[in-house]
Amino acid sequence: MPIKRFSELERAIPNVSQKMLIQQLRCLERDGIVQRTIHPQVPPKVEYQLTEIGEALRPTLRALLDWADLRKRHITHASKG
Repeated sequence: MPIKRFSELERAIPNVSQKMLIQQLRCLERDGIVQRTIHPQVPPKVEYQLTEIGEALRPTLRALLDWADLRKRHITHASKG
C-alpha cells in the first residue's frame, strides 16, 4: 500500500469521524497491521502504511469485499423480482 496521510484516509472513508478513524488506526498500529510515521514539523505530518502483516491481509480482504458486492447484487436482484 502506498503511504497515506491522515487527511487522505479521512477523505477516502465517507462519514467517518476523526475520533473513530484515529481509534481504528491506533488499534491497527497496535496489532502490527499499520505503521505510523510522524515527521517532526509544524503542523505535524503523520503518514500511515501497511506493514508486511497488513499487506498479507490484502487478498483476504479483497475476497471479502468481492463477496459483499456479490451479496448486495443478489439482494438487489431478488427485491426487484
